[in-house]
Amino acid sequence: MQGLIGKKIGMTSLFDEDGKNVPCTVLQAGPCVVTQVKTVEKDGYSAVQLGFDEKKEKNTSKPELGHFKKAGTTPKRILIEFTGFDPNSMKPGDMLTAELFKPDNFVDVRGWAKGKGFQGVVKRHGFAGVGGQTHGQHNRLRAPGSLGASSFPSRVLPGMRMAGRTGGQKVMAISLKVMKLIPEENLMIVKGSVPGPKGGYVIITK
Repeated sequence: MQGLIGKKIGMTSLFDEDGKNVPCTVLQAGPCVVTQVKTVEKDGYSAVQLGFDEKKEKNTSKPELGHFKKAGTTPKRILIEFTGFDPNSMKPGDMLTAELFKPDNFVDVRGWAKGKGFQGVVKRHGFAGVGGQTHGQHNRLRAPGSLGASSFPSRVLPGMRMAGRTGGQKVMAISLKVMKLIPEENLMIVKGSVPGPKGGYVIITK
């Protein structure tokens, strides 16, 4: 699959040809630089490694500095491999921009969901809570309730929905329509929502 690394700028809305107000997300798609070309003969598989977003040299390790120097580029903050490009047509140092995509294309966008920290079962799994406070019940409104039987099996079964750390995982929004492209600023506007916060990194593939 071909794609680019980008950033989520924020949300807006556009009117479509039927006059409907469509919620959209603004994404920065690139510019990405080719930092490495992997081939079947040398690496065992074919892929193109892209780098995105500038990074200070003082925050870059010596092996990374050598890697970027070999590609003839400045240090990049994030590196992702894509397998849909033809490695014979690309070389380290080449630039890829938002013009890789066209209006009315459909793209998949991977992002990292907002981390919520340690949350209870009501927020994490949508439990309704205990409900009314009868029979002397006190302060149990958002409690999970029973976790299993007593004498058998005398343990909590795996997969039980309980409180725990929520969010922060990779999420993919599939088949988002490209509503508008602004290639001179490497911006694209896609229909619908995209996971992650404003300024969060995303991987856009077609």
